[in-house]
Amino acid sequence: MAVTKAKKSEQLAVLEAHLKAATSVAFTSNTKVTVLEISALKKDLRAIDAIYLTAKKTLIRIAFKTVYGVDVNLADLPGQVGLVIAKGEAIAPFGVANKYVNEWKKETKMVFVAGYMEGRLMDATETKKLATLPSREVLLAKLLGSMMSPLSGLARFFDAAGKDLTAKSLTKVGDLVGSAPAPAEAPKTEVAEVAPVAVEAAPEAPVAEVVAEEAPAA
Repeated sequence: MAVTKAKKSEQLAVLEAHLKAATSVAFTSNTKVTVLEISALKKDLRAIDAIYLTAKKTLIRIAFKTVYGVDVNLADLPGQVGLVIAKGEAIAPFGVANKYVNEWKKETKMVFVAGYMEGRLMDATETKKLATLPSREVLLAKLLGSMMSPLSGLARFFDAAGKDLTAKSLTKVGDLVGSAPAPAEAPKTEVAEVAPVAVEAAPEAPVAEVVAEEAPAA
């Protein structure tokens, strides 16, 4: 059934409104995807402040030109073109869509064909790479785990020290140091005695005798 001009204008306005609020966009080419499958994808995307919609290729091209000033050529893409539009975290929605791309890989029901983020149009390869990155939540969890690791080691040390105090009936951690066996003294190195060397005194130089002359008698 042909879409009326008024309906096209309405769809274009909706698409432009979504693009203006977008932090990133991924383009997908879809074939043989059922309504039920798309519904599952949309539900997962809504949970992370993103949407998935399909539109005529000409409308998508017009909307991108109007909102971003970017000319996207979608005419040669097979099947229906869909848009993963993120409105919050930019990368996570790509990962959600990628989960379905992998599930439908055997039938090639959906593939990434392009993307747009931070004012730049991306090709299919770059878009796929972004789709395989961990989400912000996963990265934060890994960072928190690395930060907590030293604290866990410190907690294990205090736990072991507490058990040691109880076992030795001590009350202070400092007592553990006092109760520890003294380290063995390093063996002393014997130094061989060196006999004194006799040094002969140099002969005294002769002292010149000074004879006072008698003063002549007056």
